[in-house]
Amino acid sequence: MRYALALLFSLGWILSAHAADNWPQWRGPNAKGVVAAGNYPVEFSGEEGVVWKADVPGFGTSSPVVWGDSIFLTTSEGAQQAKEEDEDAADPGTAKDTLLCYGFDGKERWKRTLGPGLSGEHKMGSGSNPSPVTDGKHVITYFKSGRVACHDFTGNEIWQDNLQDRYGENTLWWDLGTSPILAAGNVVFAVMQAGDSYLVALDPATGKEVWKAKRQYERPEESDQAYTTPQVANVGGREVIVTWGADHLTGHDAKTGELIWESAGFNPKEEGMWRVIASHAMNDEIAVVPFGRGKFLAGVKLDGSGDVTESGRVWEQEVEGPDVPTPIVSGDKIYTLSDGGKLSCRDLKTGAEIWSGVLPKGRDRYFASPVLAGDKLYCVREDGVAFVVDVSDGFKLLTSKAGNDLGEHVIATPVPVRDCLLVRGDDHLFCFGAKADGPAAAK
Repeated sequence: MRYALALLFSLGWILSAHAADNWPQWRGPNAKGVVAAGNYPVEFSGEEGVVWKADVPGFGTSSPVVWGDSIFLTTSEGAQQAKEEDEDAADPGTAKDTLLCYGFDGKERWKRTLGPGLSGEHKMGSGSNPSPVTDGKHVITYFKSGRVACHDFTGNEIWQDNLQDRYGENTLWWDLGTSPILAAGNVVFAVMQAGDSYLVALDPATGKEVWKAKRQYERPEESDQAYTTPQVANVGGREVIVTWGADHLTGHDAKTGELIWESAGFNPKEEGMWRVIASHAMNDEIAVVPFGRGKFLAGVKLDGSGDVTESGRVWEQEVEGPDVPTPIVSGDKIYTLSDGGKLSCRDLKTGAEIWSGVLPKGRDRYFASPVLAGDKLYCVREDGVAFVVDVSDGFKLLTSKAGNDLGEHVIATPVPVRDCLLVRGDDHLFCFGAKADGPAAAK
């Protein structure tokens, strides 16, 4: 208790000293999943190292986003009960699309029920898989129901719409997973599916369409479907939206939606069922693309124009890689976590493996994407067991082989921010901190 109170006391200093250290979207600034070194926790559990934990109603797998002293999180209220009754059932009659706001002290500030939603089709999915995005004034949410909404930080609704009503039905076989992003001052949504597929940019202040770009590729069955999230690159001073899905990596002008380049060749045998879940990882020069349901990685240059299938391909490697967790690019290295727990470090320019290691085995898999805080890589298994690996010089497991057990399932990607680790589980939003004399104290 004394430890938790001390950490809470220190949060006021943290907020004032690091007001710029926000986590505005899924996987943080520009979806990279990387923050600078800090005093982040190593040893924690559902009861130990907890600064606070807040009850989260309903069910969801989205990650929280942070701006200032506000934490925003989406959920599907009523969906948890339906899930418990029948794990494979999608009950559209009970779920309600909901936005929650917590303070950095863990106290709920407000809750807004936006309207009827949808439960998850997959037993590990939900109607609120996409994470919110914020520009510091607005918080924009996106749900499986197609609902998009914008609220201010006090919970006032600014606008609400439905992409499926406006542009066409959702044809994804599984649960919508693409999170919105900010680009050129707009909020951008990617829809990649059988039938009408597109990128659309909306004005965050009004919800009005700024531009819409068709992104349609005729692919084998299910290979046209994607659950990935775009990212933004600065290429020669130009803001480019890089999107992975439907066996194509594309670059669009963030201001106009104009297609600048496209790269194919990720499904040479025209395989069906090659839907993609793991997003690409990148810097402003190279994108690392996971494909083939975890069997391949490729490096693609981002500075081309037109068809760059041949000219843009830097390397390709056959790997034991990720199908669900998104890789990380940090400096000149790539970190990949396979669904089964193999962690690999590769050279960004060549794709060659530098080292690899295997996390302690369990019956469950990794659905949450890893995040990197300095040299500490956080990997959370579906059963809520978290491992921390020091990647500064190879594979060094910092936690015990049993890991840090949170005591509830975790699908959402964790959030390292301001020396704290936020983790959204089935029932709670946890905030973990490092003890002053603990393993994380040595930076």
